[in-house]
Amino acid sequence: MNRDRINKLLNRIPTHFIIILMILIWVVPTFGLLITSLRPSQSINTSGWWTILSPPRGSSEYGEYCASCHGDDGTAIPEADLTNPALIAEFPRSLQLLNALKAEYDGQPHMQNIPLPEAQAAADIATYLRRISGVDAPPRFTFSNYIDALVGYRGTSTYQRDCAAGTAPLDINCDASDLLNPRGMGRAFLNSLLVTIPATFIPILFAAFAGYAFAWLDFKGRFLLFAILVGLQVVPLQMTLVPISRLYAQLGLNGTFLGVWLFHTGFGMPYAIYLMRNFLGSLPRDLFESAYLDGASHWTAFYRLVVPLAMPAIASLGIFQFLWVWNDLLVALVFLGGTTPVMTYQISNMVTSLGAGWQLLTASAFLSMLLPMIVFFGLQRYFVRGMLAGAVKG
Repeated sequence: MNRDRINKLLNRIPTHFIIILMILIWVVPTFGLLITSLRPSQSINTSGWWTILSPPRGSSEYGEYCASCHGDDGTAIPEADLTNPALIAEFPRSLQLLNALKAEYDGQPHMQNIPLPEAQAAADIATYLRRISGVDAPPRFTFSNYIDALVGYRGTSTYQRDCAAGTAPLDINCDASDLLNPRGMGRAFLNSLLVTIPATFIPILFAAFAGYAFAWLDFKGRFLLFAILVGLQVVPLQMTLVPISRLYAQLGLNGTFLGVWLFHTGFGMPYAIYLMRNFLGSLPRDLFESAYLDGASHWTAFYRLVVPLAMPAIASLGIFQFLWVWNDLLVALVFLGGTTPVMTYQISNMVTSLGAGWQLLTASAFLSMLLPMIVFFGLQRYFVRGMLAGAVKG
């Protein structure tokens, strides 16, 4: 008996290991992205996110070369208090610090019998001295990256600091109106909502009606029509971009939200109808026959029975469609362009051609992930049931 239990336990280990590995593959980069988005730009440029719990840069070099005389906190020698900003301001670079370390004091070498640090070590010590003296002490975590990303700020410092100092560019108002700056993620977030919400609701509404018709209404050619709809799932949307763009140009729909809604509705309908039809077809027939015998019309049966019972499939379909539209770049780029940017388009503008602005990129990326994560976790209890519904044959 014990041997059987041990064998069952050992057989489960590979499955558990794979599940844990998949969780780590998803969670670790997400956690790293979150930590990076909360770090100041100086820290991002000099160290990785996994160093957040490590000692400050230069602390070990300071302990090796300076702590024996100046103390661990830098205040052991009152005449050379290393926490004094005025004193440390005289050594902005490692070159000035090395010159001071080579000098003699009272006829004795500054470093006594301790060898001079290398150039990189001296640079790290200078960085550490600026930190403990307050000359240049960036916080460990900050929300400035998110604020700068929302308003699309690219000043000499951060949005808050430049607005407080009055050195912000002329196109920055330093008030709530900056959230609608066309260069920022705030405007792109609103545009993404205007695209995604209707493009999610409309296909679900039509698919619910069509799924009910395919499942419970008897009309000629319904199986052939359903088979055609299932086959349309394999048609790539790239094939239709040119003809639909030409059609939109004739109808005046290029550059409008309506054009994007119709496009996403058309390509979301085949899978949506397939899933809804299979889910509704698995409901008990006696339930609908009883409703019809009691005098219920198809419309009454639809909104009294179908909608409440189909909530798992509707929620699952809502998750799929929301994620597809929210993460879409190609359709939004073709039919909206840069004049009405969505989040997927605006993220690419956060980093300059010279590679600057990584702190804005990480904050923007996490902002774009936040709402889909809320939607998924809010509706996850329906997700598995909806997935199984799409696999039922009927």
